[in-house]
Amino acid sequence: MNNPTQELHVIFGTGPLGKSTALELHKLGHRVQMVNRSGQTSDLPKAIEIFKGDTYDLEFTRRVTQGATSVYQCAQPAYHQWAGNFPKMQASILEAAASHNAKLVIADNLYMYGASNGQALHETSSYNAQTKKGLIRAEMARSALEAHQNGLVRVALVRGSNFFGPEDEVMANLLFKPALQNKAMNLLGRLDQPHTFTYAPDFGRALATIGTVNANLEPKVFGRAWHVPSPEAVTQNQLVKLIETQLGKKVKTQVAGAFILNVLGLFNPIMKEAVEMLYEWNQPFIMDSSDFQKTFHVKPTSLEVAIKETLAWNRQQMTLSAQLSPA
Repeated sequence: MNNPTQELHVIFGTGPLGKSTALELHKLGHRVQMVNRSGQTSDLPKAIEIFKGDTYDLEFTRRVTQGATSVYQCAQPAYHQWAGNFPKMQASILEAAASHNAKLVIADNLYMYGASNGQALHETSSYNAQTKKGLIRAEMARSALEAHQNGLVRVALVRGSNFFGPEDEVMANLLFKPALQNKAMNLLGRLDQPHTFTYAPDFGRALATIGTVNANLEPKVFGRAWHVPSPEAVTQNQLVKLIETQLGKKVKTQVAGAFILNVLGLFNPIMKEAVEMLYEWNQPFIMDSSDFQKTFHVKPTSLEVAIKETLAWNRQQMTLSAQLSPA
């Protein structure tokens, strides 16, 4: 039974970021509601409620966020359906949060910055997107911050780099499951360029931290972007070595560049969309998260621990899948 004195936190999206945020808020003792298209998900405490609905429907988003202290935008359309759909989805969630005077915490990424020419990306870095998805993210960020500046809703953007971890199927299918199955891990672009990787549970903790700040800190915390605490950048070659260390064996790798992704894109629209993001892998792609770490006195999970926990989750999922498969 819910405690009526508990703060209500509503999360849109039940993917790895939504689930990590929900678990963190649940540990902090808050009431948590999550929203997705099916009304179903797994591996969450029973106290966390799941609601089915259409996030594009403003009447629904207003209804499901009623009474919320904070709203978290962790949902997104399919990768190849961002144009038109993603801004519309976020606008619906923003208007719902505004109608209830709830804080809005948006899970964001680094696409709007564009290529950094080897320079570390900071929260104050200028937007220089040259890609379709980067331009969409830039416009969504500007729109959200403009709503904050106009006093419509309190907004904070929480940005992570390419993330992995439990519940994440993208990097699982590219890296971790193949490594466990003695198949080739799938890498992108150049393998010798430093790249920041964000651990999904750290991303969730960052979102929950922003959404639960003391009221006295809100003027300092909202109305801006924050970078998720993330470990020092490593090359993909170094990442492979760390995975090998955890597994205690050598792993196979294969590398995809623009040509291969374009060929795959003929059959898979998601692969086609990945081509324009190859700049992240062909040059240094480094995110500085020191501001968040200093402000909130937190450190990122080490890559060694993050990889160990991610491999354990994938191993468990593979075991469950095998048990459920017909003999």
